[in-house]
Amino acid sequence: MSESISSQTRSDGRRADQIRPVRFQNHIAPHATGSTLIEWGQTRVICGVTIDEAVPRWMKEQGATGGWVTAEYSMLPYSTLQRKARDISKGKIDGRSQEIQRLIGRSIRAAMDLDKLGLRTVWIDCDVLQADGGTRTAAITGSYVALSLAVRKLIADGKLTENPITNPIAAVSVGIVKGEPLCDLCYTEDVAAQVDMNLVMTGKGEFIELQGTGEESTFTDVQLAAMLTLGRSGVRQLLAAQEAALADA
Repeated sequence: MSESISSQTRSDGRRADQIRPVRFQNHIAPHATGSTLIEWGQTRVICGVTIDEAVPRWMKEQGATGGWVTAEYSMLPYSTLQRKARDISKGKIDGRSQEIQRLIGRSIRAAMDLDKLGLRTVWIDCDVLQADGGTRTAAITGSYVALSLAVRKLIADGKLTENPITNPIAAVSVGIVKGEPLCDLCYTEDVAAQVDMNLVMTGKGEFIELQGTGEESTFTDVQLAAMLTLGRSGVRQLLAAQEAALADA
């Protein structure tokens, strides 16, 4: 990484390639099969995994084998500075929440062997307690930890004979703020970003998903390469934090 990128400092003193402090509080929801509270800077998301010993009807109708993973995502009313109305009060899930929960489901499925999961459904519920940027990346990163804890329990209970998780995964945001590429945008950086991108990656350094948008701006090949470099660095830091959290569990 060039010196101009790595030496860039920010309002909270971080380097351009440095993520906010990350902490996991495991087993936060006793009735879930696996759960964790991910605290990432000022963003906090509870990720809980529950198991349904059946698969969706469409899988049976299509003759699909193995299990399924699906996710739900919501921001609690007090998670933002101004109260955010619950989706139920509007009679439908808002488009952003729907997009994010589909992203979480796709990301986790990409990290699993669904045949090894067996004929069961993994439900992942992500509830945002406090939002300060990066709630979708926190939800994905926390969901992997909650899923790993759930799989451990299923194996201990004799419901699984082998681990269906094929890869660790994590997600991080990157962007361009005031012309400079930065990793892990907090809220004030996110709203000021000329370019906003989310990366979901495996522990092998492979991409699961890239979501990049120019916010009333464009970006060059050089800037894209810089953001990808920062994103890889951020994911490596997150994978290390996940590994430590699971070792302590």
